[in-house]
Amino acid sequence: MIGMKTILYTDPRAFEILEPEWNPLLERSASDTIFLTWEWQTTWWQHLGEGELCLIIFRDDADALVGIAPLFRKENALALVGCVEVSDYLDLIIARGHEDAVYRALLDVLLSAEFPRWTRLTLCNLPEHSSTLAQFYEQAVARKLRVQVRAEDVAPFLELPATWDAYLETLDKKQRHEMRRKLRRIAQVEHRWRTVNAHENVAAAVENFIALHKKSRPDKNLFMDARMQNFFLAMAERLQARGWLNLAFLEIEGKPAAAIFNFFYREDVLVYNSGYDPENFGAWSPGVVLFAFSLQDAIAARRRRYDFLQGNEEYKYRLGAHDARVLTLEIQNA
Repeated sequence: MIGMKTILYTDPRAFEILEPEWNPLLERSASDTIFLTWEWQTTWWQHLGEGELCLIIFRDDADALVGIAPLFRKENALALVGCVEVSDYLDLIIARGHEDAVYRALLDVLLSAEFPRWTRLTLCNLPEHSSTLAQFYEQAVARKLRVQVRAEDVAPFLELPATWDAYLETLDKKQRHEMRRKLRRIAQVEHRWRTVNAHENVAAAVENFIALHKKSRPDKNLFMDARMQNFFLAMAERLQARGWLNLAFLEIEGKPAAAIFNFFYREDVLVYNSGYDPENFGAWSPGVVLFAFSLQDAIAARRRRYDFLQGNEEYKYRLGAHDARVLTLEIQNA
């Protein structure tokens, strides 16, 4: 490659300019995740973004888009758009085979006299297999920058078997017994498991989800403030339009008892959030039943992976999940 053309955008209208090329590039990258799609990134920036956008793009000699560094700058610190909260996996978006060239060009831009001053670059929520943790790290060290990689969280997941019975066999004897017992118990009461379809009012369904989410625990009630509610509503509508939203409810005796807010992306189910009504329906173990029905649906649809995303909550391991790591790469430029 003879040269690399780079452009720095600070106007959010750049998202609109790049829309036709954004997701096709993501599909050609090794970091293809729903949290890096054009839909997610633009919604996050519109509702949760702060500071100055620093969207850097990279084109090859044929003017093809081969890289996007979706960054923002706040108080002399740079971070990925989506960092930290609510975006479980992030990374630089680079076409396979162009990683070294884009990493080199990115450092050239960041260290140039023309680029706005920064003292710290935080690349959060990097999956453990990301090439950024190896190749970009090495190039930054070669530039005499101070680089640190630290563990951020775990993201438990399940590789889904072909049948529900095969899944149950992956659980230990106690958890298998508990799962079957709770499913037998819920069968004794009027209940319904339903998924929001493409023709329903998504906003109304999200509002019902938010109500259950806020009832679940005090910390969830605090998390779901007005700004976050607006983000969830806008994000759900945008992802529903792409067929990526999987919002489902468990109703008991005609009333909403629990809800799960998942995404379908590629062959995976991403378990983004959930909520239930412990006061009125806690005796029916709605959380366990909720996940049982969700897992049954995922297996029937031949999904590859059931990804619980970030967090080491105990219930994930009771359902048979295994950890993957999520890390942060930080560069000091002081």
